[in-house]
Amino acid sequence: MTITDTAPAEAADPGRAAKLYRAAWRWHFYAGLFVIPFFLILAVTGMMMLWIAHLDGRDGERIPVVPQGEPASLTLQAAVAIAAVPGGEPVQYIAPRAPDLAAIFRIDGAEGPRTVVVDPYRAEVITDFPRRSGWYDWADDVHGSLLLGVAGDRMIETAASLGIMLLATGLYLWWPRGQGLRAALVPNLTARGRALWKSLHGVTGVWISVVLLFFLISGLSWAGVWGGRMVQAWSTFPAAKWDAVPLSDVTHASMNTGPKEVPWALEQTPMPASGSRAGTPGVAPGTRVTIDTVDALARRIGFDGRYQLNLPRGETGVWTLTRDSMSTDSLNPTDDRTVHVDQHTGRILADVGYADYSIAGKAMAVGIALHMGTLGLWSVLANTAFCLAVIFLCVSAIVLWWKRRPSGQSRLVAPPMPRNMPLWKGAIVTGLAIGIAFPMAGITFAAVLALDGLVLSRIPALRHAFS
Repeated sequence: MTITDTAPAEAADPGRAAKLYRAAWRWHFYAGLFVIPFFLILAVTGMMMLWIAHLDGRDGERIPVVPQGEPASLTLQAAVAIAAVPGGEPVQYIAPRAPDLAAIFRIDGAEGPRTVVVDPYRAEVITDFPRRSGWYDWADDVHGSLLLGVAGDRMIETAASLGIMLLATGLYLWWPRGQGLRAALVPNLTARGRALWKSLHGVTGVWISVVLLFFLISGLSWAGVWGGRMVQAWSTFPAAKWDAVPLSDVTHASMNTGPKEVPWALEQTPMPASGSRAGTPGVAPGTRVTIDTVDALARRIGFDGRYQLNLPRGETGVWTLTRDSMSTDSLNPTDDRTVHVDQHTGRILADVGYADYSIAGKAMAVGIALHMGTLGLWSVLANTAFCLAVIFLCVSAIVLWWKRRPSGQSRLVAPPMPRNMPLWKGAIVTGLAIGIAFPMAGITFAAVLALDGLVLSRIPALRHAFS
């Protein structure tokens, strides 16, 4: 919920409830002022990614081929893909989802990583293009960082953090007071003008409130500060569960290139290292460890259809087999699985699935699949409806503000802060708790207080504009 309309009749009462209402309205207004542009961007780019992924795929995965007998060996397919990028290094193979779809190879060349699409039956290159260069990836970059890198990530995280406060104050403002629950859940379609917009805005906010909170929390879990440095840090899959195999000095996050590709629970866990006799039987002893024999192992241990095979890099690198719903390998997040294979011995160094994740890791595996709409058409349609509702909330908030502001005014016309605010100590404690739980929100609170006390209070023209 975002910037609301005028307070109800109780706001005219100078009592405690009315003062609390006006204070919540003021915070709701200013939070919405910052959040609305970001929510619009997130909703529009979110819908773009939903439908592009569903209709066309993200990396050439939907390019059709005509099955002709048995596919060529992966060694030959990889050689053809490498030849398409002179001087290139093979990094990843993505198995086709179905027999009539192309195989995908990632080849890193002098000009950066490229996606090479190969007909697995004819061992011929169909097309190639810079990796992560499509419309899906552009929308993903905007959605995650506004194309501004770390600065954009922090801005998105701030908006999501303030969005939680926006949601809480919005529910408080719209909660029925002597009007019955129906008034909060059913719009008053007999109203006209500003009253109709207010009813539609409030009811929409109530209906999507739980889903909006879920999207904010799941999105924040990917953010750099709250997710990467707080929540993810204490819920990382413990490297000790690799059963005493040698560990590399790089983490699973090293397999990310641009967008997130590695399951959330594993990102900060060190990779196992090749070069010992550790592990359990994998590729048959005496058999050469190649992309074909590792693929055969993958099929034997349950990697059906589409999965991703990351090739070893360096002497201690490992073959890594992955399948997760976040990468659209499967429709079921509980099927997530990551297996590491020693490049020299072919032994399995680690095999971790959804059941091995922490509670937070399991929640994120399911949460991200719901967030991204990768559970099938029903989730695409549900997420689309949610995005449209968020867009409506933002637009209706702007309409409500425009209808409320006196014509000819050159100021924001923000709701006034009541004098002698009751329970102000509790408000400070609540603000500190939110600031500690969500650091970017805390930084924003501090910045707003500093701006108000050091700048706006000393410059009458600015104070008037923001009042």
